[in-house]
Amino acid sequence: MKIAIITGGSRGIGKALVEIYLKNDYQVYSISRTTSNGAKNLKELSCDLSNTSATKITFQKLLRKVDLKNLHEIVLINNAGDLGQITHLENISENVIDKTISLNLTTPLLLSSLFIQQLSTVNCSKRIINISSGAAVKPYNGWSLYCSSKAGLDMATKSIAKEQSFLKNPVKINAIYPGVVETAMQEKIRSTSKQDFEEVQRFVDLKKDNQLYSTTFVAEKIFETDNNNKLANGEITDLRNR
Repeated sequence: MKIAIITGGSRGIGKALVEIYLKNDYQVYSISRTTSNGAKNLKELSCDLSNTSATKITFQKLLRKVDLKNLHEIVLINNAGDLGQITHLENISENVIDKTISLNLTTPLLLSSLFIQQLSTVNCSKRIINISSGAAVKPYNGWSLYCSSKAGLDMATKSIAKEQSFLKNPVKINAIYPGVVETAMQEKIRSTSKQDFEEVQRFVDLKKDNQLYSTTFVAEKIFETDNNNKLANGEITDLRNR
């Protein structure tokens, strides 16, 4: 049995990832705030992934459903994320800071922890893919929450990989930068005022010049990278360079 667990699987890159893993005979679990179409071999769990307590309960429930004895491979894709409020940090409320950091960083850490714990005695291919961003290494005005949380996700990836490298039955973990993709996040960026995001015109021009990747293209590239075992443990890769 092959299993893929994907967060934020109801739209954008997450939805495209659900479709590509289903197409390649995986049993797919999608965890997101909303559910979609109930396709065959797709099990959807509704959860606010910025709520740590609810996320833990939902993920533990999911893992209890997995048939560990007949498991050949399993991959957790921490895809769900959000820019938060695009503006200078001093204009952002405590609640928005908390929810954005929780969704982008705390939740991937929590899910990775539970994943590693539950599968520690299972001898199969075990993988975690964190969907990160070039914003982890390039600061943007107005993106302080997104940039800092993605930088944290990259370092978490490297640290977990180092921890796992000492184990006999390790979990392989990587992070991937998908590039600039046509999603609701890009729509949000383009609709932001120049006062809150000084570089907004660059993203308007990327759309105008057809420079955005489709979610399908990105999902296929991620699947190919994962399925062909192209990344070393702890490696962080930008799809634009592959």
